[in-house]
Amino acid sequence: MLHNLIHSARRVRTVALTLLCCLAPGLAAAQSTFPSKAIRIVVPFAPGGVADTSARLIAEQLTKRLNQQVYVENKSGASGNIGTALVANAEPDGYTLLLGFDGTIAINPHIFDKIPFDSIKDFAPVGKIGDAALILVANPELPAKTLQEVLALSKKREGGLGYGTSGVGGTPHIGGELINQATGSKLMHIPYKGGGQALIDVQGGAIPLVFTAVAGAYPFIKSGRVIAIGTPSAKRVDSLPDVPTFIESGLADFVLYSWVGLLAPAKTPKPVIDQLNQALNAALTDPDVVVRLDKLGITATPGAPAQFGDQIKRDLDRYGPVVKAARIKVNE
Repeated sequence: MLHNLIHSARRVRTVALTLLCCLAPGLAAAQSTFPSKAIRIVVPFAPGGVADTSARLIAEQLTKRLNQQVYVENKSGASGNIGTALVANAEPDGYTLLLGFDGTIAINPHIFDKIPFDSIKDFAPVGKIGDAALILVANPELPAKTLQEVLALSKKREGGLGYGTSGVGGTPHIGGELINQATGSKLMHIPYKGGGQALIDVQGGAIPLVFTAVAGAYPFIKSGRVIAIGTPSAKRVDSLPDVPTFIESGLADFVLYSWVGLLAPAKTPKPVIDQLNQALNAALTDPDVVVRLDKLGITATPGAPAQFGDQIKRDLDRYGPVVKAARIKVNE
């Protein structure tokens, strides 16, 4: 009887090993065939902005490098929260990605009472696309032409000095609050539903200042319709070499960018993340892509997923106290 049991056990083991040998090539092939269908990048804003345009450029480049169609799908609403939540709840298989934006990922969690995602727990960073330079511009008639003159004037004027931005809780809004907290100035936020109208109003004199992306302000500066006060960049912006940084203007260590990057749902397999990151970095080191991003005011920043994840954590920690001190809240 013992002999029969041993013989049966050996037969079961042999069959099991045979099945594993047959299945192993199939499993390996399944893992190595990513991507086997189209990939979508969800942009949580309406078409046409800098973030959307950068996503379309990256989708085009990933299509070439992954040999599968990569396309953009716009899901706007609730300051980017709707589209962001959609990706947080998507299947973690690498076929649904998010165009992450610092305003949505690092600032919204602090300004909304309720938010349908966790920026750390619900996402796996793929990689940062780049940093978008910001700039403070003024109406040409404003009796202040430098950052220090603007700050001094804001303290003297009753009610402070208004600055327009593309909306509540965006990086430019936070930038103005950071300046106030660092210098005691009285820059008063004037939110718009987009940076374009704010630039039109500052040109016409309806508001004195606008804090916005360099890409949008550039044609207004070059035509003389507004004057550039300064940029919160680590170094001068290449397209505006005569415009000083905030650091050069007396704000020590003041560096602020708006960034964009790709994220996947949490629990997306690491080999898939690594493959997406490799394709993204290949695109971001392509000279033609670098130039095209630069025209959007974005400096390409290839790097590892962990680097992008670390920045998200740092910015969440950085912006929380600023939002709290400024009492910025959106109740939706």
